[in-house]
Amino acid sequence: MQFEIIALNLLYAVAGVVLMFLSYRAIDRLTPEVNFPAELSKGNVAVAIFVASLFISIALIIGNALN
Repeated sequence: MQFEIIALNLLYAVAGVVLMFLSYRAIDRLTPEVNFPAELSKGNVAVAIFVASLFISIALIIGNALN
């Protein structure tokens, strides 16, 4: 019984990471005028806050959808 719970949690974690990556890529494609990695390497704090808030909001949506 415990192994089933662990396996299910691992599956949810993998699904969450994959969905997080896919949603980040979708946002990246929807905003072609902003190069997020380049702006982050320049030290652009506004882009860093935007990407962090994007990850948090997507994580909340995915977390609630998986439950």
